[in-house]
Amino acid sequence: MEKTKILIIEDEEAIADLLAYGLTKEGYLTQTAASGTEGLREMERFRPDFLLLDWMLPDQSGLEVCKKVTASYNIPILMITAKSDITDKILGLEFGADDYITKPFDLREVIARIRTILRRMAQANRSGSEEPENEVIRFKNIEIIRNERLVRKSGETVDMTPKEFDLLVKLCSSRGRIFTREELLELVWGYDYVGETRTVDNHIQRLRKKLDANDFITTVFGIGYKFEKDID
Repeated sequence: MEKTKILIIEDEEAIADLLAYGLTKEGYLTQTAASGTEGLREMERFRPDFLLLDWMLPDQSGLEVCKKVTASYNIPILMITAKSDITDKILGLEFGADDYITKPFDLREVIARIRTILRRMAQANRSGSEEPENEVIRFKNIEIIRNERLVRKSGETVDMTPKEFDLLVKLCSSRGRIFTREELLELVWGYDYVGETRTVDNHIQRLRKKLDANDFITTVFGIGYKFEKDID
């Protein structure tokens, strides 16, 4: 069985070494990078299954790295940040991160977060493989190819972040069901981000804009959102 590969982009050598040591002891294969530029090179060379990404890097923002990674790779990202402001944390999630952890951190918590994210992804992959008939979802002029994580509108590819794609699939796979914002956070992001439901609203707004979806991704006032049932 191949080891899960984790790339650590962190410019503080002591923190990078601590993470690499702890994760290696847990059975993961690790690689470190001290800058965003080096980290993006390692993404191509090392081909990790998971990314630990520091928010503050010497050459570019971790958010910019996160954006570039999610545009080209479908891997989970755990951001490491010294920022405690809730707005900054939400911003990280909106740029495609799966979770965040604040410095100073306990190595045990980092490992637990990684395990939880990887377990959730494995469960989602198993669920998808059990329903091959649902690999392609079509409605109106939209086509969702689940196993390729691809969305087309009138035959043209629509650029989406991993979380936008997951949110769209979750909604349209349960047409007519009303999801609260808290449910969507737990189902798509994998955790209960208390008080951070604005990130769901922002993702919904972007989906509507990209797909002209105001008429089928609708707001249920005071509750949340749903994908309308009678959409062909």
